[in-house]
Amino acid sequence: VVTRDDVEESLKAVFQFVKDKEQVIQDLRSQIEETKKKIAEKQRERDYWLEYKNVGSKIHAERISTLEKDIADVKYELERTEEYYREALKVVREENQKLFDRHMKLLSEEALKNAVGYLDKNCRREIEENEWLKEEVKIYRKEERDLKASVQLLEEENASLVAKLIDIKLQHLRV
Repeated sequence: VVTRDDVEESLKAVFQFVKDKEQVIQDLRSQIEETKKKIAEKQRERDYWLEYKNVGSKIHAERISTLEKDIADVKYELERTEEYYREALKVVREENQKLFDRHMKLLSEEALKNAVGYLDKNCRREIEENEWLKEEVKIYRKEERDLKASVQLLEEENASLVAKLIDIKLQHLRV
């Protein structure tokens, strides 16, 4: 015996089942729409990358090779310039040393001439007492220190000028 309540309950269960299935179908439709949107987006992205592969990558490859060549050229020029300035600095130092040596030789000759010029009895006595020579030696040493300091300053100035020239050359090469 089936009662009315059993039938109603059965109909409610069927109705709920149909309602749930409709909700599932609706959820599936919305998921399908989202999936279609994602597929369209991925399709556009794929088309973009295919176009890049066929056209854009060649342009970028050419740019990259050109830039690599420019970098190699700049490195080569930098090495050449660095070697040139290194040699120039070496020549300047050698020239400064020669000038210093020549000046020291002239000073010692001048001191010798001065010493010989004063050789009379009084000077001989002074030479024997070493006072005059001690003063000359002090003066000579002071001049030597001053000359060494000026040579050092000139070498530092030359080095800074060479560094500036290299920097300027690098800037021009970059431009």
